[in-house]
Amino acid sequence: MKTKELVAMALFVAIGAALHAVIPPFFYGMKPDMMLIMMFMGILLFPRLQNVLVIGAVTGVISALTTAFPGGQLPNIIDKPLTALMFFGVFLLVKKLNSKTLAAAGLTAAGTVLSGTIFLTAALFIVGLPGNQGFITLFSVVVLPAAVINTIAMAVIFPIVQSIMKRSRLIEQVK
Repeated sequence: MKTKELVAMALFVAIGAALHAVIPPFFYGMKPDMMLIMMFMGILLFPRLQNVLVIGAVTGVISALTTAFPGGQLPNIIDKPLTALMFFGVFLLVKKLNSKTLAAAGLTAAGTVLSGTIFLTAALFIVGLPGNQGFITLFSVVVLPAAVINTIAMAVIFPIVQSIMKRSRLIEQVK
């Protein structure tokens, strides 16, 4: 693993942590997970298994530390590494697409839905879901809007970050 990749991924995680900490919860302690965007960004820009394992684990721990969901620590630790690995697997299947930004946005939408599903399932079995809210309600009210927000954010942010990374030679130039 290259030091410059670790530094860049650490910056992504730090930005994601700041976003995750300041976004207020809006429904039973759940909030859109902005750390996912940064985790996905790290995977898209540095697509190697060891990088995916590191950023997935670190994102899981930091999400657990900043969660507002009652009992959401362990579900976050379970969710992020699994989501990172599955996201990486799908990325490897579609990485040859012409539109990198469109692929990044589509993967982000799918990854956010996957992450929300894993998180809510883990929370359901480990701590139960808060109030009288069921899985479908929390999924509809939090996960789906988060997927839309994350997708739009990735479509805007990814080309900018990719350009900066190429200019600074942190990632290889795409021919």
